[in-house]
Amino acid sequence: MAVMALTKHVPVEQTRRTEYSTFKVTPISPHIGAEIRGLDLGNLTGAQLADIRQAWADWMVLVFRDQSLTRDQHKAFAHNFGRPHIHPMNVHRPDQDPEILVVKTTAKSPYTAGEGWHTDVSCDAIPPLGSALYITETPECGGGDTLFANMYMACEMLSPAMRAFLAPLNAVHDGAAPYVGSYKSTPPEGGYPRHEHPVITRHPDTGREVLYVNSGFTTKISGLHPWESRALLDAFFNLLKNEPKLHCRVRWEPGTLTLWDNRCTQHHSVWDYYPFSRYGERVSVIGDEAPSR
Repeated sequence: MAVMALTKHVPVEQTRRTEYSTFKVTPISPHIGAEIRGLDLGNLTGAQLADIRQAWADWMVLVFRDQSLTRDQHKAFAHNFGRPHIHPMNVHRPDQDPEILVVKTTAKSPYTAGEGWHTDVSCDAIPPLGSALYITETPECGGGDTLFANMYMACEMLSPAMRAFLAPLNAVHDGAAPYVGSYKSTPPEGGYPRHEHPVITRHPDTGREVLYVNSGFTTKISGLHPWESRALLDAFFNLLKNEPKLHCRVRWEPGTLTLWDNRCTQHHSVWDYYPFSRYGERVSVIGDEAPSR
């Protein structure tokens, strides 16, 4: 299904609301994240889908409760927003549906996926525009939340002088950093993806500027000395960690699906539930545009 274009260059603040024609949302924070109950994502009407698109543009992160989805329904819902994305690490899982990224953590797991602020697979030439994570098992002890951050706001918190300095610069996003460096996986033939994207991008639908660097994949700012690049990236990463007003916190329940806009958010999975388990499956989608100014 084709992706519906939104009005260009309209700030999200002018359109954010809590009531739509087919449902209401409950904000998780004033600036990012909203919860929706009463929808069946496996059986949406055209009007409901149109409202979801608008609410997604308004809130960036949408949390749908009380879902009971098959894998095909999960994928069909995500495909409303873009073309299927195949995760680079799924090359090691030939017996698995390539569109499904299993997110499973147990007492035997050496790590949990996404533990650290990041944007999904920003190392790709065209990274995912959005992801839909469906959690079906949550830890008995509680915990296992996911934090999300508003990267429009992070960009707006930079001084005009800093934004002007960053405007022409690109940064390197390297898949080897997390997949080999953190997850200790074996790279596929030719290695994991590695691409450059603008440090400040412009969202293709809303027209708003986004600070587009993340500690998961971004390894350097091109054209700067290594120490200059490191100092700036650390400053941006610390801004994200130290400014709670940028964040919302999604508390999972079994049967919860969260849809986030990967072009203007980052997220962090909290592993605070050892030795208990959490299980979910993620479907991501891409569009036709690489991150651009």
